[in-house]
Amino acid sequence: MSFTMEIPSQKEIQKVIEEEIKPVPAEVAELQQVASSNVEMIMNLDLESLEKRKEILQSIDGFGMNTMRSSSEKNALLQVSVGHLSKTGDEGGQVAKGLTELHMQLKDLDPSVVDFAKTGFLGKLFNPLRAYFLKYQKADAVIADIVVSLDKGRATLRNDNTTLEIEQQSLRELTKRLQKEIQLGMLMDESIDAQIEAAKVRGEDPEKVRFITEEVLFPLRQRVMDLQQMLVVNQQGIMAIEVVIRNNKELIRGVDRAKNVTISALKIAVTVASALYNQKIVLQKIELLNRTTNDLIAGTSKMLKDQGTAIQKQAYEASISVDTMKQAFTDVLSALDSISLYKQEALPRMRETIGQFRELAETGEQQIQRLEKGQKLGL
Repeated sequence: MSFTMEIPSQKEIQKVIEEEIKPVPAEVAELQQVASSNVEMIMNLDLESLEKRKEILQSIDGFGMNTMRSSSEKNALLQVSVGHLSKTGDEGGQVAKGLTELHMQLKDLDPSVVDFAKTGFLGKLFNPLRAYFLKYQKADAVIADIVVSLDKGRATLRNDNTTLEIEQQSLRELTKRLQKEIQLGMLMDESIDAQIEAAKVRGEDPEKVRFITEEVLFPLRQRVMDLQQMLVVNQQGIMAIEVVIRNNKELIRGVDRAKNVTISALKIAVTVASALYNQKIVLQKIELLNRTTNDLIAGTSKMLKDQGTAIQKQAYEASISVDTMKQAFTDVLSALDSISLYKQEALPRMRETIGQFRELAETGEQQIQRLEKGQKLGL
């Protein structure tokens, strides 16, 4: 059978089994030789010899019986053992039960369905991330127990498969023996049938022909039919074992996948959920800081706008107007004109005043000289 990733159907499995139990050419040649020898002895049978007749009839009666008996016993044992072993992987088995419990735990811990951004009174009272991790810690111990149970179930399945493979191989050997016996019986059947027809044509002893037809060929053909039925039963048993083995292997892979992939995925999901939640908190703080910064910038800009306008207005209002300057220049020029006119009018008066003060000074000086002369004379 060539390598393939396709799951074989029941017909394909049966075809493989039939190919495995089919006699090889060397075995077929050996069976043909035995069949020819047996048919020759049957056709040359001396009906008068009771011992020879008994020998042939007993041989026909016992043909394939040991193999059929062994197959029947093996199938009865397999029915019990396969039924018992298959319970490990059925709906109530240890592995299936563990996988179901693990599925429930993982579904309950799915971080994608948890509202980490819960607001309101409950959101303030209970930290959603802390509550989630408390639940995860509780479930982690349960998951660890489930994994231990799955490991035990996986070990049991592997042991079951070892037992089933041994039983299957034993049943294959019995089935191969059955196939050889069926091949031998059919070769003898064909040869006897052909020689009976030839004997009838030759006009041989009708009693001998009747004996061989009824006492030899008929029970031989019946036995071949029984052997074929047992062969089919054995093939069904081999296929049933194969199905259980394949299902067990799938369950073992399921356990490995649950341990190596699913639980790892849960731990990664929990870690990522925590990181994303923490990142969300940081982002919220950054958004708050940015909002505050924007408010500060907006407030400062408004202050600059309002104050700048006021300053410009004040600067504009504080500057000297042209009309004021014109009036000031007019007043200054008028004052200068007045001063000039005052000076021109005051000059003559100032000369007269100076003359008067000079006359007074001269009079005063004369009086002082007269006094000084009087003091010298002792007057």
